[in-house]
Amino acid sequence: MNNPRAVLLITVLSAALLLATGVEQALSQGSGKIICWKDKSGKVVGCGDRVPPEYQDGATKELNRRGITIRQSDPSLTAEQRRVQQAEDERKQAEAQKMEERRRQDNAILATFATEKEIDLKRARDVQQLQSSIDTLQTNLGHANDRQAEKRARIEQFKTNNKPVPPAVQEEFDRSERENEKLESQIAQRRKDIAALNQRYDEIKKRFVELTGGTSGSNAKSAPQPAPARK
Repeated sequence: MNNPRAVLLITVLSAALLLATGVEQALSQGSGKIICWKDKSGKVVGCGDRVPPEYQDGATKELNRRGITIRQSDPSLTAEQRRVQQAEDERKQAEAQKMEERRRQDNAILATFATEKEIDLKRARDVQQLQSSIDTLQTNLGHANDRQAEKRARIEQFKTNNKPVPPAVQEEFDRSERENEKLESQIAQRRKDIAALNQRYDEIKKRFVELTGGTSGSNAKSAPQPAPARK
């Protein structure tokens, strides 16, 4: 048979006959439940009161006694489809968490600051606190350098006199050297903290302008600038 329309008609009629036969058999058995199962292409291949084992993972639809579809199920996912679905669910969850965190941060910004000037004032206070800590550490470092210089002079005196350096004297010098290194590290960290703080306030100010449209009492030009980190 070379007529495509005729072939299509026969195929449709066969499927309809198969469906009707399956429904009729299920009704005759008095089960009250009519389930039609589909192959991988989504075509109904049979109906009855229970799904054959070979079609358990395929799509199905349940009919009432009048042949009206009342429930449908999708085919079971393959392992690869489950992996893709899980990855997509995790992506959506991460995106939702990110959006929630941004919303929380935005609310905190708007609840804390009313103008750009307030942001600059808060920045200046926070930077000044860190700078005061640096000043204190630098004073302590100066005293530590003086003590270390005294201990170095003692060691040099022993060497000049061709005498061995007593272990206690060497230990005092080594301890002072470790103290100096610790103070220098703390000062360097405070300076990094100031840089990070300025970046954070830049981001807060930029977001504040985005949220308010730059209309909430913008006074950025007249706001005091944060104190520069001293070397």
